[in-house]
Amino acid sequence: MQTTIQVTERTLHILRKVKEQTHASSYDEAINKLVFRSTKGKSLAGYLGRRSLKRLLKDLRGKHDRF
Repeated sequence: MQTTIQVTERTLHILRKVKEQTHASSYDEAINKLVFRSTKGKSLAGYLGRRSLKRLLKDLRGKHDRF
């Protein structure tokens, strides 16, 4: 699915440079590479909020799936 977004000329200029530097075939790929690079090695602990593990896993498997 393609979406159009509005960006300033400055942002477009930056995206063009990132696309060129990362050898990306599209702006989407360039943005993904940039985001991946900036989050690489960082912990995602707490990403799911403060919900308990029991609540997160609830209904993951039905009783008939258990051994």
